Amino acid sequence: MTGRILRIELRRSAALSIGLLSLVTGTVLLLTSTQFFVGRWMQLAIFSRSMLMVSLPFALAGGAWLGQRDTRYRVNELFASTVRPRWQRVVPTASALAVAVATAYVLVCLIAAGWVVPTAGYFPASAIVVAAVGVPALVAAGWLGMAAGRAVPRVVTAPILAVVGFVLVGLVPDLVTMAHTDASFTRVRPEPSALLLVPTFNGLDDFQTIATRVSVLQTLWLVSLAATGLLLLGAVRRRAIAFAVLPAVLGGAVAVPLLPVGGTRGAAVVDPVAIELVCDDDGLQVCVARAHAALLPDVVGPARRALGMMAAKLPNAPVRAVESRQVTYWGVSGQGTAPTRHADDTIVFDTPTIDSAGRADLSGDYFLPSLLEAAWRQDCGDQLVRDDEPLARTLAAAWLSGQPPTPQPWWEPSEIERAQGAYQTLMSLPQAEQEGLMAAAREVALDCRKLDLRAILPAANQ
Repeated sequence: MTGRILRIELRRSAALSIGLLSLVTGTVLLLTSTQFFVGRWMQLAIFSRSMLMVSLPFALAGGAWLGQRDTRYRVNELFASTVRPRWQRVVPTASALAVAVATAYVLVCLIAAGWVVPTAGYFPASAIVVAAVGVPALVAAGWLGMAAGRAVPRVVTAPILAVVGFVLVGLVPDLVTMAHTDASFTRVRPEPSALLLVPTFNGLDDFQTIATRVSVLQTLWLVSLAATGLLLLGAVRRRAIAFAVLPAVLGGAVAVPLLPVGGTRGAAVVDPVAIELVCDDDGLQVCVARAHAALLPDVVGPARRALGMMAAKLPNAPVRAVESRQVTYWGVSGQGTAPTRHADDTIVFDTPTIDSAGRADLSGDYFLPSLLEAAWRQDCGDQLVRDDEPLARTLAAAWLSGQPPTPQPWWEPSEIERAQGAYQTLMSLPQAEQEGLMAAAREVALDCRKLDLRAILPAANQ
C-alpha cells in the first residue's frame, strides 16, 4: 500500500518537478565548469559538493512548497478528522521528495562522469564517499523545508527559505574564513570545527582527499538532521515537536567535538596514491603525479626539449623532469610546510593549466620558459621570494633559450631595462665564462641561498 502511494506521489505531486528542475540546474552548472574537474574523480566529487550551495536552497524551497499542499487545497481539517496518524500520511510524500532530489543529484554526478572517464588516470575510492554525503544533505534540506512549509503555509515561505539556505551554505563559510584571516589574507587561526557541519566544500588540491572520518561524521550529522525534519513534519503535539529536535542536537553534539578544525583545509589529507609518479622513459625521463597521468603525453615533448637546451649549454645539466607534488599554499592547513628538496639532476615543474578537455593547455608559450626557469628553482620551504629572484630566473631562462627576456605585464620599466641590460652584458662574455656564471648561480639556487642578478652576473648594473 505504501509503495503504491509512493509511486502515485512521484507521478502526480510536485516532487517529480522539483527533482527535474534540480537535475537540469545541476547539469547546466556542472557542464559549464568542466575545467574544474575533468580528468579528476576527486575534483568531481568536491565540485558536486560545492554545487550544494545551489541545490540545497532549492531543496529547501521545494520542500516548503510541497509541505504547503494540504493548506493550499484546504484539506487540513478533512485529514485531521481521520483516525490515521499524521506520520503515515506524510511519509510517502516525504519519501517521494527524498527519492526525487537524491536521484537528481546522482544523475548529475553520472552525467558529469562522462567528462572524467576518458582522461582520468586514477580513481580514488574515497571520491564516492565524498560525493555520497550530498545525498543525506539534500534529503535533510527537503524534509526540513516540508516541515517549515507545513508550519508556516505562506507564499513567502519558500523564497525566504531559499535565501536563508543560500546564506547558510554559500556565504557563512566564506564569512567565517574571512574572520580568521588578517588584512593581508594570511590565516591567523583555524576555523572552528562546527564549520564542517555545512556540507559544501571548496578549494581542494588535486593531490588531496577528504579524510573518511570527516565524511562519516558529516553523514551522521546530516542523517540526524534529516530525522529531525521528518519528525517535525509528522509532529502534532508540542511534546512531539520537542522530541523531534533531539536527533539533530545529539548528532551535532557527537560530530562537532570529533571534527577537525580548519574547515576544508583541516579536513583534507594528502592522498599517497595520487602523488605517485607515472613516468615516460622513452628518452630522458619525464614524470607526472598519478592524479595527472593524462597530462604526461602533453608535457613530455616540452620537458625533453627544455632538458636538451640545458644539456647544450649548462654544465652538469639535469637529466630528469618531474612534476611538483607539493600541495598548493591555499590547500595547506598548517602555517608552514617542510621543504622537499630535489636532486641536482632533476628539475621540478609546476602542473600546467588543464583545459576543458582534461589535457594540458600549453597555449601562450608559458610552459617552456617555466621549465627552463626550474633549473634554478629549489623547494626552500616557506622562505619569502627575495629581491629580484624572479627576474634572475627569467634572465637565466633567456640565456638557455638564446632569446632576450620577455617582459612580463607586471614589470616596472626599470625592471625591463635592468633585465635587457643584464642579458646583453651576459651574452657579451666568452661562452666558457657564461657557463661558469650560470653553473655557480644554479648551485646558489639549489642550496637555497640568495639568488638575484648579482648571483647570475656579478658585473650587472644594480
